[in-house]
Amino acid sequence: MNYDIILAGVGGQGVLSVGAIIAQSAMKSGFFVKQSEVHGMSQRGGAVLANLRISDSEIASDLIATGTAAMVLSMEPLESLRYVGYLAPDGELVTSKNPLENITDYPDVEEVYAQIRKIPKSTLIDSLALARDAGSLLATNMVMVGAAAHALPVPESTITKTISEVFARKGERVVETNLKAFDLGMQAGQARQAG
Repeated sequence: MNYDIILAGVGGQGVLSVGAIIAQSAMKSGFFVKQSEVHGMSQRGGAVLANLRISDSEIASDLIATGTAAMVLSMEPLESLRYVGYLAPDGELVTSKNPLENITDYPDVEEVYAQIRKIPKSTLIDSLALARDAGSLLATNMVMVGAAAHALPVPESTITKTISEVFARKGERVVETNLKAFDLGMQAGQARQAG
């Protein structure tokens, strides 16, 4: 079993945290994991790309070839389109629908959505609204982990345990907020799959 994920977003959106939660959960589940360094400007506003590879056997390279990724998981809709060429023919795109307009010529967001909807297995998630419901806009990244959870080769219980451990040093309230964000994202992702 091989499961390759392209992680995309903009600096400051928590792409590194998304990768850490999924990678640690996969390792706890007995998988081999390789993650590339983040490419791009991970400071606030710059494009961010990381490759995350999960397998039940040893992984030679941390890079994902074009046209082979099982998932593109993106924190920003335009960034998701930037990397859609990495998707395998049956791959899945899971992206936040909330644009971060960090460029002056950001395209019409409805056109961006239309392009995303052309991808057979695509899911647009209102991560900001769900994070707000969870109690913090900073939890949008955990909403997106939840939205992707249905497809990940890792049990939900392992992911929630990892979230609890990673955020424990920030206090119980932060842990609860991030777990709620994950749960709301998971519900939204599952609803999209059912619909």
